[in-house]
Amino acid sequence: MQRLGLSDDELCEVLAVDPISVITGELDHRPELAILLDLTAEAAQRVGDGVLRSWVRRRGRDDAPIEHLRARDFGAFEDDLELLERRGFVIGG
Repeated sequence: MQRLGLSDDELCEVLAVDPISVITGELDHRPELAILLDLTAEAAQRVGDGVLRSWVRRRGRDDAPIEHLRARDFGAFEDDLELLERRGFVIGG
């Protein structure tokens, strides 16, 4: 949540859980959490959490990465991260 700057509602949507599960920390049964942490760990190390928080909301060649997360399209989000790794954080005009 902090790494990507997700709101409580966005995190619930991405993990397909209710807010009570987030508050009580009962997310162990959700494999998406571990996947999301693994997918973003290297990017966070390379560019930092602040850049990731900005990047996740910037529209790239398709939708913004946040839209892929909200749609639970983790494959597309992984592609977004690979593009970030290859090109860096590029802001177009």
